[in-house]
Amino acid sequence: MPGASPYERDSKFDDSLRPSSFDEFIGQKKSVQNLQIAIKAARKRKEALDHVLFSGLPGLGKTTLARLIAFEMKGQLHTTMGPILKKPGDLVGTLTKLEDGDILFIDECHRMLADVEEFLYTAMEDFQISINMDSGMAGRTITLPLKRFTLVGATTREGLLSEPFRSRFGILEKLEWYPTTELVRILQRSSKILKTELDDESAALLAQRARGTPRIANRYLRRVRDLADVKSAKKISRTITSEALGMLGVDEAGLEEMDRKILKTLVSHGVPVGIKTLAVAVGEQEDTIEEVYEPYLIQNHFLVRTSRGRKATEKAAKHLGEEPVRDEQQRLF
Repeated sequence: MPGASPYERDSKFDDSLRPSSFDEFIGQKKSVQNLQIAIKAARKRKEALDHVLFSGLPGLGKTTLARLIAFEMKGQLHTTMGPILKKPGDLVGTLTKLEDGDILFIDECHRMLADVEEFLYTAMEDFQISINMDSGMAGRTITLPLKRFTLVGATTREGLLSEPFRSRFGILEKLEWYPTTELVRILQRSSKILKTELDDESAALLAQRARGTPRIANRYLRRVRDLADVKSAKKISRTITSEALGMLGVDEAGLEEMDRKILKTLVSHGVPVGIKTLAVAVGEQEDTIEEVYEPYLIQNHFLVRTSRGRKATEKAAKHLGEEPVRDEQQRLF
């Protein structure tokens, strides 16, 4: 699309690959079954669906599931993000225009300010909000009724949510990493939508390196498709896939350049490193390290958290081809 920003093009690409119904959604079987039952029950009773909280790492399908809920409930989806909600008033306009059965999706809801979170309590529980019209002793408050809507929250850091807020969700679903077999099915579906032929070996290779995440798998597929088009290849082969992944800096363990940079920093220090020091050393935000990179590195035994900070494992040093540096405490034993 001429004139569109890279972010807009990426968003349109992702949207084109999103399933349009639960029948097309691959993976997260338990969560999908639970949602389907809750939705069918709510529709049978002609009620709004209970508020839903999705937790899990980025790219596992939280936004897609919110869209499917809106589709199944035949309601309109209204989307916002926790970081942009600076004060309670930022939500008033959205809340008052919601109709019965509409879905309010708040992504990164753990990043909402406390007073915004507290403002939502009565909206979620009593379907009404109180607005202060004047300040000072003579101030007055008006109460506005709301239509019965469903709040769908998405978070990558469920532990940062306050218990009063978390307890107001009737449905809580934690999304997990996808096994390779399911990622292969997702890639095969995406390649058909993109009208690109993807052989089985290539699909398996992409799935193995996609860190259990559909969003990453589809991003790699797009880059591999680009290389195939440049080479005028009729289909995506394993050779082209390997070359494209090499150009992206994705190694056989699924690690990207920033993963290796984090591990090299930790290996070179030899002692546990605090998150602030690590963030400065690699030039990345603390939140991004904790939410995007660390979970995969910890799950695959490249990194461990200790009471003194982050530390690379011997597996990490071996993967990087470096000799692990042992701190003084280890040498004593």
